[in-house]
Amino acid sequence: MSPHELTQASLVAFEQVLSGTPGFRVRTGQQAMAQRIADAMSAVTLGEHSDPVRAVSVIQAGTGVGKSAAYGATMVSLALALKTRLVISTATVALQEQLMTKDLPALAAVLQTPFVFALAKGRGRYVCKFKLDRLSGGAVEGAEDDLFGPDDDVPPPTAAYGRQLRGDDPQARRDALYATLSNALAGGHWDGDRDNLPDQPEAQDWATVAAERHTCTARHCPRYRDCSYYQARSRLAEAQVIVANHDLVLASVGMKTLPELDNCLLVFDEGHHLPAVALRQFSSTMDLSNLRWLDKLPKALREVSGKVQMVLAQDVDTLAQQLKSALNDLARLLMDRLSAESAGYNSLHRLRHGVLPPELQAPLALVQGHAAGLSAVLEELASELKRLVREDPAQALGCALMYARLGQLAPRLLAVTHTSSLLLTDSDPPMAKWFEADTSSGLVVVSAHACPIVPGDLLRQHLWRQVRAAVVTSATLTSCGSFDYFLQEAGLDGQDQVTTLAVDSPFDYQTQGRLVVVETAADPRDAPAYTRAMVAELMTDLRRVGHGALALFTSRVQMKAAVDALAPALLACVLVQGQLSRSRLLAAHQARIEAGQPSIIFGLQSFGEGLDLPGRLCETVFIAKLPFSPPADPVEEARAEWLKTLGRDPFTELVVPATGVRLLQWTGRAIRTEEDQATVVCYDRRLLQQGYGQRMLRGLPPYAVSRRSAQPQA
Repeated sequence: MSPHELTQASLVAFEQVLSGTPGFRVRTGQQAMAQRIADAMSAVTLGEHSDPVRAVSVIQAGTGVGKSAAYGATMVSLALALKTRLVISTATVALQEQLMTKDLPALAAVLQTPFVFALAKGRGRYVCKFKLDRLSGGAVEGAEDDLFGPDDDVPPPTAAYGRQLRGDDPQARRDALYATLSNALAGGHWDGDRDNLPDQPEAQDWATVAAERHTCTARHCPRYRDCSYYQARSRLAEAQVIVANHDLVLASVGMKTLPELDNCLLVFDEGHHLPAVALRQFSSTMDLSNLRWLDKLPKALREVSGKVQMVLAQDVDTLAQQLKSALNDLARLLMDRLSAESAGYNSLHRLRHGVLPPELQAPLALVQGHAAGLSAVLEELASELKRLVREDPAQALGCALMYARLGQLAPRLLAVTHTSSLLLTDSDPPMAKWFEADTSSGLVVVSAHACPIVPGDLLRQHLWRQVRAAVVTSATLTSCGSFDYFLQEAGLDGQDQVTTLAVDSPFDYQTQGRLVVVETAADPRDAPAYTRAMVAELMTDLRRVGHGALALFTSRVQMKAAVDALAPALLACVLVQGQLSRSRLLAAHQARIEAGQPSIIFGLQSFGEGLDLPGRLCETVFIAKLPFSPPADPVEEARAEWLKTLGRDPFTELVVPATGVRLLQWTGRAIRTEEDQATVVCYDRRLLQQGYGQRMLRGLPPYAVSRRSAQPQA
């Protein structure tokens, strides 16, 4: 089919979806979005080509546009016509569930050409039946007793630590979990997917049975034929449409877990998360406190090498002892540096301009050298095990056991090797490098970190060079009325194949909503005084809430101050993030509203995005303060420092646009349907009084804006 024919066919599919949707309303923005996607994507060339045509459509679709129908109908139709596959990547589980249970089934019911869709998850979401057999007492002959035991080096999560102090036996809890999982699999009541368990296990307990790359021998594993992960992979191979997430897409580049990016169509919904995901993917951390794994490593290397009759090129006992000693020495140096800057054990020290102090260079070089030596031995042994299995399949079971044993220790060693290497590396722009001491687990844990500071560079190198056809969409891709900030952060600025489009929400914000800015007397830069003034105003406003409301705070300290100020009558109306799981909290909120009672949710940043509370569930959104990011974020600090060395203003270039995006997300919780009537109340006077506040205001929907003077404080 020609590009014109492809365009027309995809638009016909879009019209089919609209006509087949009960209660459909014509949305100009949705039609414009579908037209842009059809025009841009129909001209691309996929697969091997000397001079391929590429297209990336960046589309901001306001709340209520119906963007999933616009990209779903057009992109699925194009993928089927081109005989290729479509990957839809999201940032949240909620949107994945919406696509899998609502949007794609509805689309499949309407389109004339049938298609199969499937959900892609990371390997760690599935149980490793080989591990579970061993841990639950199954017969796996030849397995060493400590082969799949829990990693007792890892400090337990805070909640689990509290239970341990109260006498809860972690091993008894894990044994009960293993028995439950084994029985569920044997009875056919469970498919091995963690998300399908009725009760979610502790993260630390699940880690002992989770599938993972380093311990997996794939087709050489005795449980390969009924492996939950590879069964899911088989379903993916049969699907024309794959729903994934941004982390998995970036982690899978070049690994054949998902379709090759130069030979498929892509949609990045919730695309504003891509820059943050890129930084997370390419950061590196090493733990300097929990080192008992180094006592296990040489024994494992010696025993495996003996069984495969391979002579080790290194004295692994000495190397491991030297690495442990070097890590302990480095930890002591870092604790001295951290304790000099903080009275408590919880502290963070960032290296200015990414420059390693002279006194840390030699200790880190020792760590890197010893770790690299052990990594080379580990890789050589792993390669030998794979060779043996290829040449003699009868050794598959024994080799799988040995490979898994090495694989349990590999991530720790690789983290040390990679992090120490990055810390020793000078780059332009410099990396963010920092050291941290943390006691949230009940123990003092010292760690070292390195992270790139320019997400756009990472995405250009690892993603966009491979991609031929992609739609990037979200309700919040512009900041202060411009795409410039997102394009720069996402590595799409200055690219000829990139087009942008902003389609407005169908909502009439002028008549459906209003924005009230309360001009508190206290300076927002004086946090204690401002919090007192804000809380006083908030308490007065909360008494007027008749149905549902959402109060968003920029810090836990701020939220706690508001909770502490609640009178008993108001306290009974408030649900606080963290007191219940998100789903249970939202269910309780809805139940109160349906019973005719007022209900107010107190939340932080994660409640400022993706929360859908239409109608009476949220008639007022209270914004405690402009949502600037925490000032102590080491990556943002390092990036601001770098920009200053170039004579640029990080506040104008980074801080204001990023805050503008968050403010757009927060205000977006107010109006969710064409019938909603809602008020946004912001207690930060800077929104009207400062130039940067006016920039943020211009990027918001066109609410009717008014100001209110704060009440004099007693």
